[in-house]
Amino acid sequence: MRSQRRAGTGPELALRQALWRRGLRYRVDAAVPVPGVRRRADLLFSGPRVAVFVDGCFWHACPEHGTAPRANAWYWGPKLVRNAERDRDTDRRLAEAGWAVVRVWEHEDADAAAAVVEAVVRGRAKPARGRGAGPTRSPTAAGLGEALGRS
Repeated sequence: MRSQRRAGTGPELALRQALWRRGLRYRVDAAVPVPGVRRRADLLFSGPRVAVFVDGCFWHACPEHGTAPRANAWYWGPKLVRNAERDRDTDRRLAEAGWAVVRVWEHEDADAAAAVVEAVVRGRAKPARGRGAGPTRSPTAAGLGEALGRS
């Protein structure tokens, strides 16, 4: 298990590239921002509070592609069940803390998954101020500018 990559897997890299092309920026392999929880998200969008997990079909018991191990089934069976339970617990805790969670299976198309992630991120993003809008001026500052011959 030590040789299994925690970050930078093929499906994760494909999703990251698709999101980057769409202009989205994120943190990679970041700690889940919930006190008392030692778990990591594959991608984290801090501003809109979106956590993205790219789940492997074997490790997270994909209903479509997950396989039951034959060797050491006494160990792997309960472990895979615990992994799925931990995923649901992470989803619940993040939702309670106000975060949106997007889970992507490794077999999903990266561009289709990126479209889903983008919709969630942009849907939760705060509206940006208009370009050049700057801060609003107080009446005193505006009056001072006029008194000095500036507008």
